[in-house]
Amino acid sequence: MSQTPRSQNRFRGAQLNPRQPTPFELAPDAEGRAAIAAELGLSALPALRLTGEIRPAPSDAWEVVARLSAKVVQPCVVTLAPVKTTLSEQVHRIFSPHAAQPEGDDTEMGDEEMEPLGQFIDVEAMMIEALSLALPLYPRAQGAALDEPESETEEETRKPFAGLADLLKKE
Repeated sequence: MSQTPRSQNRFRGAQLNPRQPTPFELAPDAEGRAAIAAELGLSALPALRLTGEIRPAPSDAWEVVARLSAKVVQPCVVTLAPVKTTLSEQVHRIFSPHAAQPEGDDTEMGDEEMEPLGQFIDVEAMMIEALSLALPLYPRAQGAALDEPESETEEETRKPFAGLADLLKKE
């Protein structure tokens, strides 16, 4: 029996079915995408969708397997022209009640897919995090390049010790 995905953004761990996966589909409306775009410093976010399921995993954990798809518009780092990018990323997280919450400043980074299981599994927060990690760091418009610095000729190069030999000969 196939279930249709629910458009819910938070799932209470205690209410998930431990015998079968819980499908979900999250596609924010224009207002929601605009808020996410503002939060991430994007020019626009024309499309965003996270589709997947929450599955029971060993040791009382929950595994989230999903596909993130998005269309983003960012300013070019050289010309500030809009750069359109289509993203498609696999998202995988494991929420375990046995994963420890990091404490203090000098903590080791554990498994990046393992997260502590709280009262809720927030797929909207997971979607925003996955989107921010998938964004190009330095988007460039087609043909945009930084100008090469002008090369200095031998005569223009400053040589602070050039006259030192002449001064030593005078003594």
